[in-house]
Amino acid sequence: MSAHTQTAEKGQNTTLLCQESYVCSGTDEAIFECDECRSLQCQRCEEELHQPERLRNHERTRIRPGHVPYCDSCKGANGNIMHASMTGSRQIAAVRCQVCKINLCVECQKRTHAGGNRRKHPVTVYHAGKVQEQEEEGMDEETRRRKMTEKVVSFLLVDETEEIQVRNEEDFIKKLDCSPDQHLKVVSIFGNTGDGKSHTLNHTFFYGREVFKTSPAQESCTVGVWAAYDPVRKVVVIDTEGLLGATVNLSQRTRLLLKVLAISDLVIYRTRADRLHNDLFKFLGDASEAYLKHFTKELKATTARCGLDVPLSTLGPGVIIFHETVYTKLLGSDHPSEVPEKLIQDRFRKLSCFPEAFSSIHYKGTRTYNPPTDFSGLRRAVEQQLENNTTRSPRQPGVIYKALKALSDRFSGEIPDDQMAHSSFFPDEYFTCSSVCLSCGCGCKKSMNHAKEGVPHESKSRCRYSHQYDNRVYTCKACYERGMEVSVVPKTSASTDSPWLGLAKYAWSGYVIECPNCGVVYRSRQYWFGNQDPVNTVVRTEIEHVWPGTDGFLKDNNNAAQRLLDGMNFMAQSVSELSLGPTKAVTSWLTDQIAPAYWRPNSQILMWLSCLQTRKGGHLLPGRWGKLCRTLLEQW
Repeated sequence: MSAHTQTAEKGQNTTLLCQESYVCSGTDEAIFECDECRSLQCQRCEEELHQPERLRNHERTRIRPGHVPYCDSCKGANGNIMHASMTGSRQIAAVRCQVCKINLCVECQKRTHAGGNRRKHPVTVYHAGKVQEQEEEGMDEETRRRKMTEKVVSFLLVDETEEIQVRNEEDFIKKLDCSPDQHLKVVSIFGNTGDGKSHTLNHTFFYGREVFKTSPAQESCTVGVWAAYDPVRKVVVIDTEGLLGATVNLSQRTRLLLKVLAISDLVIYRTRADRLHNDLFKFLGDASEAYLKHFTKELKATTARCGLDVPLSTLGPGVIIFHETVYTKLLGSDHPSEVPEKLIQDRFRKLSCFPEAFSSIHYKGTRTYNPPTDFSGLRRAVEQQLENNTTRSPRQPGVIYKALKALSDRFSGEIPDDQMAHSSFFPDEYFTCSSVCLSCGCGCKKSMNHAKEGVPHESKSRCRYSHQYDNRVYTCKACYERGMEVSVVPKTSASTDSPWLGLAKYAWSGYVIECPNCGVVYRSRQYWFGNQDPVNTVVRTEIEHVWPGTDGFLKDNNNAAQRLLDGMNFMAQSVSELSLGPTKAVTSWLTDQIAPAYWRPNSQILMWLSCLQTRKGGHLLPGRWGKLCRTLLEQW
């Protein structure tokens, strides 16, 4: 019998020694196992190692009798022992080498101690089966919960193209690894990319195990929608892709998030911004509006169509805003008399966003002075909301799958680019003209204040005709065929006609349309009968935009009453000009008759100011007569 076998059989000492050797030099019995330090520690080493503030939050477990540690030699794919333990690839130790002072599983013992001098190292055998029984009998509630989540794995539920990756209801239940009759609730998480959503779910529901993949790379490690089952709280945990990420199908992925929100009972909005941004409130406000407008009706139809006993949409999910800060105070800390939820509602109201679809909105904040983040407050808030069944009742996993399938079938397909709501930090409206066409309502595409440079308004879209503005423009058809666009308008007379002759022609032949190049191309009453419309013969019609402050397009010269009034005004003005001479003569004669004898007649006065210089005996006129003259001059 080999020395190794003999030693293994005789190894009865299962006392674990401190592996840190920080204070005790490795001679004291191990009391704690630190998950963060990945070592067994005695009482003194544990106190000294975790004295710094950044190490105080390490999760430590008190070692019970018969405790079996993990293998110290197991490594993950990247060669990191810590990574191997978090991913579940690290094995329970089978023996402990008394010389190397390390714990080894069966595979690592064969690999490292099968040959050479290490083959003769004395080892202590751990009785795994017996220890497991002792652990199950004596473990506390926290340890039992941890053990229940050790085998939980996540799976891709919906990909980035909104395609469900689960074949049917049975496949969904199989991947969740739960009972078909188990009543569950759904918890999902939202937030911007890089805010640590997957990390939050791992520590809130699975005690830090990497059920949902995390990565320090710039690229998002969560693409699509991933799901996992929490056997402790009986919930389906859903991890979503982050907002504001580098994605190509942004509109489709946003729609996918709303589908997940519609089937959720509780939504966690994760943010690491030191101050709450407006996009958080706008996202929740828009999601609430979409839920009430589209998803509520569809979920009720699914309930009736599938014959489900559990209603799917009595009210929307509850929301927990998980806010982590580093340098700023938490919301409401400056106003102890006001609860944070009241401040949240005020913020929604200021932004004109109304989250009416959500059954409740709660705020849970934590300030991280030194990592890691404390998730205990969020964990308690989530458990409290899950215990409340007044608005959202738990349901079977088959009901959850049918609801998601119905929404995916109803709202799917590509979204055209022209229907996407594109957002920009600097939209064109900041720099373009604000004038709007009065006829069709389209905006001007020129830059601001272009009118100061003499540049007219312009729009790329075509306008529509409005009878109110009569926005038609006539162009000469003959000139257009020669490659020129010459605008023409109906007129009373041609430019070559005198006013009286033009008025006489208008009374006989009607209005004319005159082109600067072609001359008179149309008369409305050129013939006794059979006169055609100018649009069908000599002009083209175009519809142009009506910008504020611009004149009409076609003058009202083709209005008979207006043309008659224009003619009468012209005749009255002509008569007034011809009668101006006799009127002045009569007025001067009457003035001479009532004037004093020493006044000179008006016919002899060449300048008005000479009246003031009229002398009587070599002096100016007396004051009273001078004032009278000045008054008459001012009246004239």
